Amino acid sequence: MKPTFYITTPIYYVNGAPHIGHAYTSIAADVLARWKRLDGFDVFFLTGTDEHGQKVEKAAEAAGVAPQVFADRVSADFRDMAVQMGITNDDFIRTTEERHRRSCTALWQRLADRGQIYLDAYEGWYAVRDEAFYGEDELAKQPDGSFLAPTGAPVEWVREPSYFFKLSAWGDKLLELYESHPDFVGPMARRNEVLSFVKAGLTDISISRTSFSWGIKVPGDETHVMYVWLDALTNYITAMGYPDENAEKWRYWPADLHLVGKEIVRFHAIFWPAFLMAAGLPVPKRVYSHGWWTSEGEKMSKSIGNVIDPRALVEEFGLDAVRFFLLREVPFGGDGDFKRKALISRLNVELANDLGNLAQRSLSLIAKNCGGVLPGLGETTEDDQNLLAGADALTGEMRAKLDRLAFSEALEEAWKLIRAGNGYIDRQAPWALRKTDFPRMETVLRVLVDLLRAVATNLRPFMPASMGKMLDQLGVSAEARGFADLAQKLPAGVALPAPQGVFPRFVEE
Repeated sequence: MKPTFYITTPIYYVNGAPHIGHAYTSIAADVLARWKRLDGFDVFFLTGTDEHGQKVEKAAEAAGVAPQVFADRVSADFRDMAVQMGITNDDFIRTTEERHRRSCTALWQRLADRGQIYLDAYEGWYAVRDEAFYGEDELAKQPDGSFLAPTGAPVEWVREPSYFFKLSAWGDKLLELYESHPDFVGPMARRNEVLSFVKAGLTDISISRTSFSWGIKVPGDETHVMYVWLDALTNYITAMGYPDENAEKWRYWPADLHLVGKEIVRFHAIFWPAFLMAAGLPVPKRVYSHGWWTSEGEKMSKSIGNVIDPRALVEEFGLDAVRFFLLREVPFGGDGDFKRKALISRLNVELANDLGNLAQRSLSLIAKNCGGVLPGLGETTEDDQNLLAGADALTGEMRAKLDRLAFSEALEEAWKLIRAGNGYIDRQAPWALRKTDFPRMETVLRVLVDLLRAVATNLRPFMPASMGKMLDQLGVSAEARGFADLAQKLPAGVALPAPQGVFPRFVEE
């Protein structure tokens, strides 16, 4: 039986349109999901939209429509983004679905039955934009006497009756979890942040609101709606069939990886495992956060008009180039700056020149000198063997990097091999060997095909369409494109299709 792998993106908040940050998380999760499938795992990949809360209620009001109509519209936009980005999610969850209401109600009831919830009044600072409460020590006082949250969101003083979750009772258990599972939170900077927050002492958190109505009603007290984070986080088990723990999909729980933006790490690494422990449910294995993107050195904002729509980028540069660039440009976990020039440079230098050119040269020489038929491997030299050993080792090298979520390092492993291939073709000069040593020319071209096959197979999760096209040109059947298939060498004598460029150079008009 295949081992399971359950990966999630955060569910995206529907108070605005999808932007490059959303696409970034989804593409990273998609690459891992595709990689694990090729590596023999039974994968479940979840994404979706978070549709409740005061912020959505206010955004709908501003748009002059009912919250459900507003949520339907924006959720459809996020679904479209997933399709345009080539995301292979197995489910798309919406928190306004009936299955999710059932799941949240059951979890609340379970927490209440276990004595983890009590009624009191909440008084404190609340940021509508973050749907989060903040302590006075976390706020920055402004010259006009107002306060801002650490995220820059304005806060307001709120007093209302509220149900509380006994978060304070779970500090020691959370510290034990982080201690026994050092990679539960990543990267290291976020782990340290979470640790210091928990070590400073946890207070009970408000988990219901009465000042607005757009949310899931609290069972037994419909004057309250559930705090949007208790509602939102539950989506990860809703999709597994909760509260039915005998559901077919429950076998995927606990999640192997929650991928999130750094601003919501606290909710995922503190609140979520505490809710689950308190309910007697297994906690996820790992929460990993990435940084934020700026645009040409500036923070993205609607007022400046520099918010990047990933779909517009795809239209201009092609999907695979955009997917590649986002994961190649910055170490995953850190912040990144989107520069148009950098994207064009990566596309032209690494995709068109390094990889595209190597494939085009190799396949054109086979078409011209071997009658378009795949040559066999003759007697090999040390140079050949070194290159073939690099090709054989590529999956293992990339797997080790991806297990650490080091996407750009995994891509660098492939590029080391591609650069080695370009050095090899220049040294061996198969175009000259054609006249002096025809069998040697065939061996050199065959080594290059084996190298290109390893590269294209391992890069498929990043650039599915273009690597599929490259594998077509290398004569690899659709059924033989998993990592295990690389052990089986391609038979000589197979007729190859006419070579075509995979990555056209981008010329700025």
